[in-house]
Amino acid sequence: MRRIEPAAVLGVMSREVANFRTFWRSTTFSSLMEPMIYLLAFGLGLGTTLVSTVDGVDYVEFVGTGMVATAVVFSSALPAMFGTFVKHRFQRTYDAILAAPVDVEELVSGEMLWIGLRSGIFGTFPLLITIGFGLDPAPAMLLVPFFCFVTALAFAGFGIAVAGSVAKIDQFNYVTTLVITPMFLLAGTFFPIEGLPEWAQVLSQFNPLHQLVVLVRSASFGFDAYDPLRLAGLVVLAFAMWRLAIDRLRRRLID
Repeated sequence: MRRIEPAAVLGVMSREVANFRTFWRSTTFSSLMEPMIYLLAFGLGLGTTLVSTVDGVDYVEFVGTGMVATAVVFSSALPAMFGTFVKHRFQRTYDAILAAPVDVEELVSGEMLWIGLRSGIFGTFPLLITIGFGLDPAPAMLLVPFFCFVTALAFAGFGIAVAGSVAKIDQFNYVTTLVITPMFLLAGTFFPIEGLPEWAQVLSQFNPLHQLVVLVRSASFGFDAYDPLRLAGLVVLAFAMWRLAIDRLRRRLID
């Protein structure tokens, strides 16, 4: 047998797909409505009264392309954290899965791939809505789902690793407040990071959400549409989070 059996990984993913069929309508609805509300509030409201353009780009298009990163992190990190904790601690789902010929490495791989695929699709919703608000489609936009998928893998691994480390579900509040919220604010979604203090600009360069925002805007507006260094950094981060998630969940699941 190989180290990672594709059949085992697909088995984990098929369970998630079957479960997703029971609530996909509400999840899809919120994934469509949230970016639309943000665009109406910030793009059209703030954009028509205070800010018209940013770096030569209409503010509604600036916000809409940046909202891709927001959609990715909230559809990957949070479901990974809460979903993993609930399935392990309350539902005992992972105990049942590990009773089959599936190990922790295959379990984590299947969970991350499913979350990455789902977030890769949900992440494109803000971009599609922005096109409806007037953004011109560009061929390089076809790369956006892949950018979202890679970033979502990293945050899915991060969420699983956190769920495998905390003792109580209430401790997720520390993670969302101290990690996810600062990443969200320093990603350059609503304003360019060049207006931030120098130390905040430096921190933003290590923010994976900012890297995704730059990649999406590059693909949308034609500014260096292919940036291998930024994409390579996201790939390395996804791999590191994958290994960390396996380690943390193995410690939690295997006595």
